Amino acid sequence: MAEIALPEVKLNLYNVKSPVQATVVENRIVTAEPSPNIVRHLVFDVSGTELEGQVAAGQSVGVLTPGEDANGKPHKLRLYSLASPSRGEGGQPHLISTTVKRTIEEIDGKLYTGVASNYLCDLQPGDPVMLTGPSGRRFLLPERAHEYQYLFFATGTGVAPFRGMIQELDLSKTSATLAFGCAYRTDVLYADEFDPLAKEHSSFHFLKAISRENRRADGTKAYVHTHLEDAPEAVRKQVAAKNTLIYICGLKGMEWGIYKTLLQQGHSSYFEPKNEEGAAWLKDVASGTTKITEEDFKQNVKPGPRLFEEVY
Repeated sequence: MAEIALPEVKLNLYNVKSPVQATVVENRIVTAEPSPNIVRHLVFDVSGTELEGQVAAGQSVGVLTPGEDANGKPHKLRLYSLASPSRGEGGQPHLISTTVKRTIEEIDGKLYTGVASNYLCDLQPGDPVMLTGPSGRRFLLPERAHEYQYLFFATGTGVAPFRGMIQELDLSKTSATLAFGCAYRTDVLYADEFDPLAKEHSSFHFLKAISRENRRADGTKAYVHTHLEDAPEAVRKQVAAKNTLIYICGLKGMEWGIYKTLLQQGHSSYFEPKNEEGAAWLKDVASGTTKITEEDFKQNVKPGPRLFEEVY
């Protein structure tokens, strides 16, 4: 396959020392009401700034939270993936969006709230917000996007960049699968958008793994990587195709289950060896003469050009 060309994108038009002010125009919840989690979809108006029409699906913007931390220093910059396509939220270049989970943790019997996430979740339409960016030059759709097929793996708010990418794709010319994983069905994000899209386009599949509710045929829990084992035939063919690109976004650790399953299924072309030992290891994996461990994987191989990863 020819080299995968990524588009040139704008980077760091604004930074911590010179941020830009945007305005909140929408803040809505995207988890179902009984959910123990709160995830919100925020839309920012960047009219008249250099961000207008200049950010690509898959990129991130930084958010500067007002105030200071316990040490009297400004709060650290936090990056958030865009959930809007390159043409802007709803096709409007002056609007960009992101997906934010309200973070609340209990440590030693005390509740702690994530500073940036709770700041964003509390914002109301009309409120100002200081942004930096954009950042990110690889987690992007390729040029000539219609020449490829796509398999997106997401957990939680990791679905944000895929919302923008999927809106950007012409599903009459390509095929895409979104494999989503979460704990409860109330945490399936943007189902009101992806479910109708899957019904409208036979080229789009929306797969859901609900780990604490759904059981697989063998009785085990369903996780995002088990989609590779349980996928319908059309998706299996997509995984095996030489023009398929895989994107992974979500909590750190989710990627290993996907990598291991791909190797177990013989899809070693998604990886490349780090050295001669890595090449030999991949051959042993293909022949079934070695056990696939995460330690050996990290030592010998790395994701290849057809695999894009952004975990946190």
